[in-house]
Amino acid sequence: MNDWFDAEQRAERAQQLTESRRWAEALAEIDAALDVNPTNGSWLAQRGFLLDQLERYEDALETYAEALECEPEDRELLLAVGTDLSRIGRITEALKSFARLNELYPDFEPGYCYRIMAYAELGQHDKAEEMFYLAQQLKEDCPHCYYHVGHSLADKGDHDRAIHCWNRVLRIDPGYERVKGQIARAYRAKGDAARAQQYYLSAIREDPGDIELLFEMGDLFAETEDLDLAATKFRQVIELAPDNADAHFSLAQVLLACDSAQEAIKLLEEVSELEPDYDGLDLQRGSTHLKLGRYTDARPYLERAVEEDPSNKDGLMLLGNCLLWLRRPDGAAEQFRRVLAIDAEVPGAHHNLGVCCFFKGDYSQGVEHCRRAIELKPDYLLAVIKSTLAYQKLGRFSEARAMIDHGLGVDPENALLLQLRSQLWRSRIRYFLGRIGSFFSGIFRRGRSGR
Repeated sequence: MNDWFDAEQRAERAQQLTESRRWAEALAEIDAALDVNPTNGSWLAQRGFLLDQLERYEDALETYAEALECEPEDRELLLAVGTDLSRIGRITEALKSFARLNELYPDFEPGYCYRIMAYAELGQHDKAEEMFYLAQQLKEDCPHCYYHVGHSLADKGDHDRAIHCWNRVLRIDPGYERVKGQIARAYRAKGDAARAQQYYLSAIREDPGDIELLFEMGDLFAETEDLDLAATKFRQVIELAPDNADAHFSLAQVLLACDSAQEAIKLLEEVSELEPDYDGLDLQRGSTHLKLGRYTDARPYLERAVEEDPSNKDGLMLLGNCLLWLRRPDGAAEQFRRVLAIDAEVPGAHHNLGVCCFFKGDYSQGVEHCRRAIELKPDYLLAVIKSTLAYQKLGRFSEARAMIDHGLGVDPENALLLQLRSQLWRSRIRYFLGRIGSFFSGIFRRGRSGR
């Protein structure tokens, strides 16, 4: 008799601790009560709830299953089972639990509400909307329904309607958690960076420690080339989560764009320590060393990056540039040809392949590659200048003049092109004098050999 009384006392104590959100202590008390009376359905339900608060969802499911043996048609238990199945990714089973719930209780709106979420997770967006309208007939202003259907709409690319639903959530419940972050993401997906920033800021004010939102906002600032603000957000993430490899890597990218390559190198070393196999790390390290002019250091990173992903055009271009700086035009040309085998319309690859030809003295072939680069990108002034110089080397001065005119049509104030135009007549004279000198030298040599 005393054991039963003690069990009741322990269960009551568990309830008090639950109200104080002291989940682990409450669980210990309810476990003690269940040791005495293991078939008490309400105590089992309470145990499942406590396990949910501790995020032990699979354990909670086992407990709810025991509770359902005692009370097989309890609607709160069926709802809890479906919710936990969703949490651990067993969505099809969750739907069965929710469907069973609505078979027993057709007017129980939460069953339809959570089916919206489940169908959205499965990508069955038409079914999600169907559940939304069924739920609407029972409860018109359920914030959860609008929140879940908003996710469904956003997942299928209907961002305007998703934003409408999430704004409706805020009208119903202004304190609804995480919805402003969802609106920010939807505006970003629409390409409206200004509105996205507005909602990100509002969401972060409500939860300054939300690392995911801070990172996304930094990523948005980087995308819109507001690099100082991007760096600030990534630094905030690192302060809150020093082991966040994504934030270190993204900050390194921003610093590289700001010409702070030395600091970027240090951050990338930290990424290597945190996550040695981080995707894109070798490419970024190679790129950073390249920017610092450390071509020998850059080369092994870029070679490894290209080996890991032979179809990465950026990696191939960087490796080619590195080899050019190391005066290995044949190896560089191989990389640029690999780029063009993937995509024949990359202007930079044609231009750089032309430079490889110039390195080897093949001006005719080099100028053809540069001309192709200009066809693809008419304002490619570097290719225009290189072509002009190559035409002068070949003695094709009318084509050199046409190339200069093309470049000045793009940029009439380009100092180098203006200089090339003013010096073109001198280049022509020097070329022909050189040809004449070569002619007479040849005659002289033949004359001497004939004596």
